Amino acid sequence: MAKKDDAPWEQKVPDLKQGNYSDGHPLDEVQYLECKVILKPDRFVSKKSFFDFGDLVTRTAKKHDVDFDTSKLSNSPVQIREVLFVDTKDFRLYNNAFILRRRIPYVDGFPVGDPEVVFKFRHPDMQKAAEMDVRPRISGDYRIKFKCEALPLKDSIGGYRLLFSHNVEFGISKVRQQDKLSWDTLVEVLPALSILQHGKGDRVELVGDVIVEEVLQDLGILNFGKEIEGKANVALWRARGDHKPLIGEFAFQLKFKRRDEIHDKAKKRCEDFFCSLQKDIGDWVSVGTTKTGVVYHLKGNPPNAHE
Repeated sequence: MAKKDDAPWEQKVPDLKQGNYSDGHPLDEVQYLECKVILKPDRFVSKKSFFDFGDLVTRTAKKHDVDFDTSKLSNSPVQIREVLFVDTKDFRLYNNAFILRRRIPYVDGFPVGDPEVVFKFRHPDMQKAAEMDVRPRISGDYRIKFKCEALPLKDSIGGYRLLFSHNVEFGISKVRQQDKLSWDTLVEVLPALSILQHGKGDRVELVGDVIVEEVLQDLGILNFGKEIEGKANVALWRARGDHKPLIGEFAFQLKFKRRDEIHDKAKKRCEDFFCSLQKDIGDWVSVGTTKTGVVYHLKGNPPNAHE
């Protein structure tokens, strides 16, 4: 994916320089491409409004010969998840490209499963993101995801910028320490944070004094040809309690084992669709932000955000 007068995708996503983590494990490779358009939240007022937005996606898909199959998901339920971010008072994690959040899904009004911890290092430099070892020190399973994220440009629509998100996900029950918000616990469980300066007794707290309620609707499957396809959804983030709308997002994700699996024609079709969609829904687009950024800006302006 590339802007028409910009560097080609291959230059924006250079080959990873091979290396190893401290224990000899080879560096993780990007295996996901996630395209996101951040949206103004005010038009999402019902389940129907999600599908009204989906109709706009369908129109753009048709223009670019992209198959958008909504038949299997047209009756899918709205999904509700609770999301909260934690950080130090001075936003030490976020200002150094780290994000730490907890999320839990709700079914029929009740939380289900083990609350999930998501820890990520998100940076515009792919090599730097890859070299950050985000693996936790826990007894139990965890899942690593290394994503290339495409977002609209910070100051205009119709192009894109890239962030590389090196993530790990695991259940909070895997954290055996009692005081889960102390800095000592964080460094013990997430050794990557040991590079940050800290003082005795440092702790993390809820960011923005807000618990986010995510309302998400699956819309359909986008197929760009050559077996490159991914689920598309639209989400609304709002504050739990007063239900104040915070931000929206349209997203789709493509998974691959190797970057050369994405055929040039499918890549070009994905690029054209993503850039064109922004123009077609221009009145909906919230320029120059991310969902996480909106939460962090509720009560302050982190000076060194890498988003």
